[in-house]
Amino acid sequence: MRMAVVGMIAGMALGFAGYFGGFGAFLLVAALGAVGFVVGRLLEGDVDLGDFFRPRDERRR
Repeated sequence: MRMAVVGMIAGMALGFAGYFGGFGAFLLVAALGAVGFVVGRLLEGDVDLGDFFRPRDERRR
C-alpha cells in the first residue's frame, strides 16, 4: 500500500476521532497510531530496539 494512502487513512481516522469523540479521542488515536507505527517498524526489522537503550558513546563506534 502506498504511503499516501496510509497517510490518508490515518488522517481520516484522526478526523473522525476528533469530530465524534473530541480532543481526547483525537489524542488517543494519534498516540495509538504512533505506537502501532513503531511496533510495525520493529517487526519489519527497520529499527533495532537496542539503539534506544545503548549509551550515546557506543553508537559512534
